[in-house]
Amino acid sequence: MTKTLIRNADVWTGSTDQLTNTDVLIAGNRIEAVGEAAASMAGEGADILDATGLTLMPGMVEGHCHPSFTGINEPPELGRIAPEEHMLLTAQNVRLLLDHGFTSIFEAASAKPLLGVTARNAIEAGMIAGPRMRAGSPEVTTTAGLGDERKRNIHQESFGLIADGPDEMRRVARECVRDGVDTLKINISGDEFVSHARAEITPLEDEELAAFIKVARTFGKTVAAHARSSQSVKMAVRHGVDCIYHCDFADEEALDMLESVKDTVFVGPAFGLVHNCTREGEVAGLTPDVVESMGLYRKFDATCATYHEIRKRGIRVVVGGDYGFAVTPMGQNARDIEHFVRYFGYTPYEALCCATQIGADLMGYGDELGKVEPGFLADLLLVRGNPLQDVSILQHQDNLAMIMKDGRMHKRPGAGAGRSGLIAAE
Repeated sequence: MTKTLIRNADVWTGSTDQLTNTDVLIAGNRIEAVGEAAASMAGEGADILDATGLTLMPGMVEGHCHPSFTGINEPPELGRIAPEEHMLLTAQNVRLLLDHGFTSIFEAASAKPLLGVTARNAIEAGMIAGPRMRAGSPEVTTTAGLGDERKRNIHQESFGLIADGPDEMRRVARECVRDGVDTLKINISGDEFVSHARAEITPLEDEELAAFIKVARTFGKTVAAHARSSQSVKMAVRHGVDCIYHCDFADEEALDMLESVKDTVFVGPAFGLVHNCTREGEVAGLTPDVVESMGLYRKFDATCATYHEIRKRGIRVVVGGDYGFAVTPMGQNARDIEHFVRYFGYTPYEALCCATQIGADLMGYGDELGKVEPGFLADLLLVRGNPLQDVSILQHQDNLAMIMKDGRMHKRPGAGAGRSGLIAAE
């Protein structure tokens, strides 16, 4: 069994808001020891890394990930990419995410059927490099809902699978189950990017959601939902959705309902898209006048207010910001951790927990990922600097001296990585 001993690292275990200078031993794909005993347990032949001056922390989890969103300006562009090319672009994105320190991703939806499933299977088979992955279905929506970009005069597809009424919801959900997805995604509310169904409109009906959820429960699938309107959040809670995205316009009743299920539900603001559209939108043609006309400034303020309250109520929140559009390039994903601190009132420690152990819980690995503890899977990062003091350092690839997934080096530290000027195998 291959062993790796990481010496003299400043370790963030994930359980406290402090770093501890110590050693960590990895045996195979798991952490075997943390502390003074690690060196004596390593034995001869262990790969030894001197991590002096570096922070060792758990790998990050992207909790609202769209690896098949490929830098588009408008949703219909996803329907125009040939499936073969789309799969190659998706493979490129999953590697990019691992390159940026995300050792796990929870796919919030696939742009086409089977893209996420194929990427997950290829990663697990070792055919392509990528994070651990829970594969999602495309976004199931209704006629005139978010994801329905069809036109009467031309054939046009987007990222949505259209289903109207309980019977169609059952059929589409079952087809996605047959495809082999881990997560079924449904759009309950609209969005500011849909002119006929803005964010506070709720096109989906109760009986449609109930039918969809019943299929998921029958087959043991996780359900994620797009829910910006207050009504959609309440529907999601009532019907037992596992991960509720956005929640921007949740009223007091909706927040109370979320709090009542805080031990079983996850939420995710997916704030990166809102942030970039309102703060950096001109790179994608979103001038201040356009942003104002779309109501995005109002959404920005509503999201900040909602997540201040969600944090106070102890509701579990995951990072992930709808990256994959032209205005939110893939690879910026770690910016969301800083957003949690800057805009939602989280401490750096709290925000890092959202990006690690809470994300691991969403992935279904709560007892195996997200902490640096004996017995946990060895998904680890060595970082230049202290993220507990400045979470923004995680946004820069050059600050990631080592990326390890499942005990294997994806990025190996080189000479000069630490203050000692040497990280080497012995």
